[in-house]
Amino acid sequence: MQRTFFKALLLITVLAGMSSAALGAITPQLQQLLAEADNNPALTKRFAEIDVYQNKVVQAGALSDPVMSLSVLNFPIEDGSDDDHRVFYELRISQMFPFWGKLDARAKAAARKAQWYSGAFEDVRLQVRGQVKDAWFRLLFQQQAIELTKRNLKLIDDFIRLTETRYEVGTGLQQNVLKAHLQRSKQLDKLLEFEQLKEATSAELNSLAGRASHQSLEPDGRLVKSNLDLSLVELQQNVDSRRPMFTAYEALIEAFETNRTLAKLDDWPDFTLFAAYRYEPEEDDAGVVGISFNLPVRRERRAAAKAEADSALRQVIQERNDFGIKVDLAIHRALTRYQQSGKLAELYQSGIIPQADQTFQATLSAYQVDKVDFLDLLDSLMTLYSYQIDHIKAISDQQRSLAAIEAAAGLEIDLLPVYLNSEEG
Repeated sequence: MQRTFFKALLLITVLAGMSSAALGAITPQLQQLLAEADNNPALTKRFAEIDVYQNKVVQAGALSDPVMSLSVLNFPIEDGSDDDHRVFYELRISQMFPFWGKLDARAKAAARKAQWYSGAFEDVRLQVRGQVKDAWFRLLFQQQAIELTKRNLKLIDDFIRLTETRYEVGTGLQQNVLKAHLQRSKQLDKLLEFEQLKEATSAELNSLAGRASHQSLEPDGRLVKSNLDLSLVELQQNVDSRRPMFTAYEALIEAFETNRTLAKLDDWPDFTLFAAYRYEPEEDDAGVVGISFNLPVRRERRAAAKAEADSALRQVIQERNDFGIKVDLAIHRALTRYQQSGKLAELYQSGIIPQADQTFQATLSAYQVDKVDFLDLLDSLMTLYSYQIDHIKAISDQQRSLAAIEAAAGLEIDLLPVYLNSEEG
């Protein structure tokens, strides 16, 4: 009976070490979450901002409303005035025209501001997708860690029954029974920790997808190590044409350049054209046309406006340059984590876990013939379990780093050009 138990034990440990599956990293459930993430509150807020500023473009390029006025001239204000006192009535319409170029510049500045919000929206959307993938791969790790922990608990339960049987027949020690129970309690604590993390991550994913946080979410995939061979130079190359935020900054820079042009155009006056119809009861009617304009004599105010526009333009250019440096750094850091996690996962898969499994099997065989102590057997089991957890954690970290690369470089890894996608056989 004990021989059958040990054979079953060996089979379970081998199965528990298989943390990879045939499924790829992108599953239907993840695709659905990414699609629903467009309902994320951060995105809907940004989309509303686009609508606001697109409507401002029409307003900025439109003339102000014409002004109509009705006047009574030479109206007597004292009693006993002359009987032949003549009263005039005048109807006047006027329209203000900004100096040539101002209206177009205002419309252009508003249009570029709308493009800024549009680009920012697309970039936030890209970052939200990255957050969804990051949470997804954390969820997969937590799910597989729960499965591994439950399997390990079953093994420990078998150990407890074995040690209790041996203790009852006088071939085992009570301390072995107590140690097995203690280890089981520790594993239960670990299981509760992983389940709590999974619950929190599920709520985070639901929130990112615009769902109710309590909605049930059971992942349909498994963690699979990526074999993509990525180059830092190639990832950083042309990132300014892929990342929407760079396009947004270019639009914002154009908007501030146009504001500077507007500040210079403010040195020139705006014109108001008017036409009037004058009615006299006892005389011929008369028409009046004319023009008026403001006198741009407040030079200090206009000089300050130009300086403000220049400073604002320099500021946004520096912000754009700073953003570019941060993007390059984010890509570099994410790629370093991706490469290190991949190497660590490979080390666990091809070296550490097989060696730990062999050690456990050898210890198990030796325990059958009473050549090693039970505590050594339990220690080898927990060591193997710890390495298996570390293995799937490394794969999860690698996939999360890949998601960070996507978000930072403005790429979809599954749509990478050939020179970035080199899978190992």
